[in-house]
Amino acid sequence: MKHLFNINIEQSVLDDLKNRLANTRWTDEVENTKWEHGTNKNYLQELCDYWQNAFDWKKREEYLNSFPHFKTTVDGIGLHYIHQKGEGQHSIPLLLIHGWPDSFVRFLKIIPLLIKADENGFSFDVIVPSIPGHGFSDIPTKPGVNTKRLAKLFTHLLTQELGYKKFVAHGGDLGSTITEQIALYHADSLLGIHLTDIPYHHIIAADPDKLDKEEKKYSKAVQKWQMMEGAYNMIQGTKPQSLAYGLNDSPAGLAAWIIEKFHNWSDCHGDIESCFTKDELLTNVTIYWVTQTINSSFRHYVEASKDLMQTMYNPLKKINPFDKTGNKVEVPTAVAEFQTDLLPPKDFANKYFNVQQWTKMPKGGHFAAMEQPELLAEDLRKFVTDVLAHSQIEESLESTLR
Repeated sequence: MKHLFNINIEQSVLDDLKNRLANTRWTDEVENTKWEHGTNKNYLQELCDYWQNAFDWKKREEYLNSFPHFKTTVDGIGLHYIHQKGEGQHSIPLLLIHGWPDSFVRFLKIIPLLIKADENGFSFDVIVPSIPGHGFSDIPTKPGVNTKRLAKLFTHLLTQELGYKKFVAHGGDLGSTITEQIALYHADSLLGIHLTDIPYHHIIAADPDKLDKEEKKYSKAVQKWQMMEGAYNMIQGTKPQSLAYGLNDSPAGLAAWIIEKFHNWSDCHGDIESCFTKDELLTNVTIYWVTQTINSSFRHYVEASKDLMQTMYNPLKKINPFDKTGNKVEVPTAVAEFQTDLLPPKDFANKYFNVQQWTKMPKGGHFAAMEQPELLAEDLRKFVTDVLAHSQIEESLESTLR
């Protein structure tokens, strides 16, 4: 049974945070103006000074609580989620799934854009869950909470808890993999899916001898990216516990680990605050800190590594390493390609998804909903109105509980 949820962090937790920031033991640094060795020391010290002395969590908490938050229990796991009803005469249920190292705050800018009615009276009912192990959802106590199980949890949330018979799902980063799993195992509950990433496991597990010229070029680009940017992936997928001790104990260390990704993966051209304010960055980091979920957020990489390894070293490979049926996604799929994300050729994506819309965005990066919420909202609306059959939409609306 769902119930209203209000974010209210105890003052003693915030006081402890400030004390730890004040007592940070800073390391040295070689020349690192372009963040080539990791998070730049000058910027991190500036950010942590702001976090300690100027950042107003209670003001940010008030902003977070301006959205309708709920908690419920699905399959023994407590789920936190935002459920914002649309303002239009007709609303399509839209599930938005975040990734790592962000949280439900990825979508806060885009929610107001999506709940507004367009000229035809359509809007979205927006549902934004916190992935278990992130934010205010429960931390799973046992292994096995992989993307397939998360897909089942979120589908249950939409269809059983909230009463929607069909919905649209959107995801980026880890959210794209969970969205894919919903499309593979719960297609009857979907109108369509919208992605900002094509999960890398497809190209990693692909037979290199069966790739064409453009696909091989993409494969090499992914390998290069993994060598330059992917160290976090290997650590979090193999020995996350060792790293987590330090990040759970040091707010400066936690910020350094997370902020580097926002800097390197966004379309900021070296100036992180051209995309995000300090308050936006620190709201996300503070949620990880006060909930102590950095370690549990890593475990999704462990689960993904286990699934991928089982497939890559299995002579009876299936088309999709995270789908034991060997099927491709058949529900209508839209892909929004933002500037800094590394996406495959459309023909390669079509091997795994029924791509009906592909938009190459003029700007924006990995955290699209935070960086370019207007562009992403427009693309989502275009997908629903132009690609998905109106008969499907009307059928969904008739069965939607409002």
